[in-house]
Amino acid sequence: MLALLALVQACVWPQPSQAENPVVQTSFTADPAPLVHKGVVYLYTGQDEDEARDFKMRNWRLYTSTDMSNWTDKGVVASLATFPWAVQDNDAWASQVVERDGKFYLYASVSVQGWPKSVIAVAVADRPEGPFKDALGKPLIDKANGYFDPTVFVDDDGQAYMYWGNPHLWYVKLNKDMISYSGEIKQIDSKPGNYQEGPWFYKRQGKYYMAYASSCCPEGIGYAMSDKPTGPWVYKGDIMDHNANSTGNHPGIIDYMGGSYLFGFNYRLNFADTPIHRERRSVTVTRFDYNADGTINMLPWWDNVGVAPLKPLSPYERVEAETMAWTSRVKRDRDRPFDWAPGIKTARSDKAGMYVTRITDLSYIKVNGVDFGSKGASRFVANLASEMDGGKIELRLDSVEGPHLGTLTVARTGGRDQWQQQSVPVSGATGVHDLYLIFRGQGEPTMFEFDHWRFERK
Repeated sequence: MLALLALVQACVWPQPSQAENPVVQTSFTADPAPLVHKGVVYLYTGQDEDEARDFKMRNWRLYTSTDMSNWTDKGVVASLATFPWAVQDNDAWASQVVERDGKFYLYASVSVQGWPKSVIAVAVADRPEGPFKDALGKPLIDKANGYFDPTVFVDDDGQAYMYWGNPHLWYVKLNKDMISYSGEIKQIDSKPGNYQEGPWFYKRQGKYYMAYASSCCPEGIGYAMSDKPTGPWVYKGDIMDHNANSTGNHPGIIDYMGGSYLFGFNYRLNFADTPIHRERRSVTVTRFDYNADGTINMLPWWDNVGVAPLKPLSPYERVEAETMAWTSRVKRDRDRPFDWAPGIKTARSDKAGMYVTRITDLSYIKVNGVDFGSKGASRFVANLASEMDGGKIELRLDSVEGPHLGTLTVARTGGRDQWQQQSVPVSGATGVHDLYLIFRGQGEPTMFEFDHWRFERK
């Protein structure tokens, strides 16, 4: 009877995993632009540089998820170098990627010499992961004051629209090629009174929505609705109120796996690192519901919880090391609460693709909702590169001090880009748990490099 009860418990989904906000901890990210394509959420973001005081942005990054809790870092998919005619040292501002006829179009805010400086560029790729290439060799929308923050939507009749602007709201009709437009650029007369910037244009159940960053500063998130793609726009309220913890805001909204999700950003990681306000933002997400009439109620300010995994993750297939729900460092004083601390980063090599680096003692990766099944796992396998012996990967369930599955001692492989699979027997891994990979040992700035992992079944 006890054995049967244990089997049933192992097969039942446990209490929801403790997810986290912000969703990315290895880089400072801003201006979220989610895209759902073939069952995957593609989250495009800007990147605030680690050394930034004011806005310092050169790249656009991509993260993907199939459970809204664990996110895989796909690296830089476009940068200012994608547009060599643009200013190269800063101003890789908000972007959005849309798909049409098997092509993926990235619309981005960049700067050119002179004043006003803001223009909108467009790049194209054959895959959502890129690489994105400059489509025109010049701006799609030429410079004018406040010409940034593009958002694009292709309507059911095939007509595409692009909106943008601060503090005014403009739009234009894009041609079917998505890299040119017809007609004149128009300024919206029915712009909501608290509109500031960062528009997000979409359609749901026959209604058009315009979400946006509202009334600087600090900025909240407001929204308006319309029966037509060009307005008039009727202000419906605020999705999120202003909060002094975040001077800016930028919404991105999707429906995925039966739920609706709002993305934005906060400064949690910056303030975990320093009490000084620096423009180093971090993308956040929360789930919400529409009312019967399509309106949206006010949501609480971004919490630290985020979204619990929508489905379990299989550990018996290859899992990229850069797939994680959270990464930080274990505090040496175990009586103090765990919080984020700068540590692990991601990088790319020709041999391994994306991998985890800057692994130091007591840093860790957390993966949510890992389903080991009723029979469980017998062995842990990792693809690693190391110049030295002695680093360790300690495997635990549900917390940094949870049940211990086993510890892999890393052997040198001959170099930091010389990759080798290494493994260790494990025991006690059954059912669905959060998995903690805790790194132990000595070595700066990184003990070893970590490409991917998996478990073997019993």
